[in-house]
Amino acid sequence: MRITRGFSFTNFAIASSALAFQVFVLYPWHQRLDDDFTELKAEHLRYAKEGEDRRLQELKGIRGELEALRKKGSWWS
Repeated sequence: MRITRGFSFTNFAIASSALAFQVFVLYPWHQRLDDDFTELKAEHLRYAKEGEDRRLQELKGIRGELEALRKKGSWWS
């Protein structure tokens, strides 16, 4: 009876410490990682948008230069 009671107490102590570790250590760490990941996704989207905007501006500049060459009557027309 004492051995069974000792095992029950030991199992309860191990389970309680594991739960406390999950609640007080792993969950806040997971929450911080989740917040950092969300911030990283937002930053990535911002950089992708900036890159796309720069690419579009460059293409508009190229198109403008081509139109200017066409109006000027370049050597290939």
